[in-house]
Amino acid sequence: MLMSASVCLALNVYFEARNQNLDGQIAVAEVTLNRVADSKFPDDICSVVWDKAQFSWTHDGKSDRPRDKQAWTTAQAVAEYTLQDEENTLLRDDVLFYHATYCKPWWSKDFHVAGRIGSHIFYTRRNTLGNS
Repeated sequence: MLMSASVCLALNVYFEARNQNLDGQIAVAEVTLNRVADSKFPDDICSVVWDKAQFSWTHDGKSDRPRDKQAWTTAQAVAEYTLQDEENTLLRDDVLFYHATYCKPWWSKDFHVAGRIGSHIFYTRRNTLGNS
């Protein structure tokens, strides 16, 4: 089944950040779009979202169908807003990674913390800031 870019983005927002405030949800959407623009990731939204082992919800064996109608409506609105307003962003273009504050993934030590929004910590590659 083919999905539109907006639906793929909304699904990622829903499953990655539906428990976050609007800024937290927008930031997750922005990371997804930043990856599309980065040469090291696929060049369309659905391919970024479904890229192997990038987002835990895409390979957890659970249903990928949103069940919380209000959260799904919000995720869809966040996706549309983020797709339409590329000028007013919360994150820099080089913010490509994040994780929830309650976990410490093995890869996080290799990146530079760009900030925290809600329960997510956002990262850039070290070399984007001149670090090695």
